[in-house]
Amino acid sequence: MKPIVWIGNSLHDLRAFPDTAQRAAGYQLGKVQAGDLPDDWKPMSTIGVGVTELRIRDEAGAFRLIYVARFANAVYVLHAFQKKSQKTSWQDVDLARKRFRSIRGDA
Repeated sequence: MKPIVWIGNSLHDLRAFPDTAQRAAGYQLGKVQAGDLPDDWKPMSTIGVGVTELRIRDEAGAFRLIYVARFANAVYVLHAFQKKSQKTSWQDVDLARKRFRSIRGDA
């Protein structure tokens, strides 16, 4: 099982989610650590190859975790946030892209 590496303040941001969304995120990340796909996801190739958006929805709204699991040593959570509009904001995409470049070493 791969360990999770939290990049930037992604763990802090996840802890700001409502309890139900935190539990759902933890369960889905457990699946990713075991090599499985989460229940609701989409590729985020605009951020980088192998980057995935984990989608969580509960009564408090829509929540997202952007992660990459293609590396052999860990699952890297790049960003966690509550989604406020239909389209993911450019600020969220840009932050995840910068964090992805930092773990690849080309920041």
